[in-house]
Amino acid sequence: MKRELIKSIKEKEVQLSKLKAHVDKSSVCSDLYNKVVLEKAILKKQLEELEQNSFVKRIRSMIPRKKTLICDYFKN
Repeated sequence: MKRELIKSIKEKEVQLSKLKAHVDKSSVCSDLYNKVVLEKAILKKQLEELEQNSFVKRIRSMIPRKKTLICDYFKN
């Protein structure tokens, strides 16, 4: 999953570099450029969330959780 996202981001960067020369020439290219920028931003956010989730999961697996016993609910 991570490799696919990185590959997609690189493809978007190539598309942006090709479209950058034509942005000023037509509105269609400008719209397409904006669309690719948004898609790239979404992919970067997904990659960031994927990396954060795996980091958080590793930390949570290391920290032992305190188990709640039935008698804990009746303490005053």
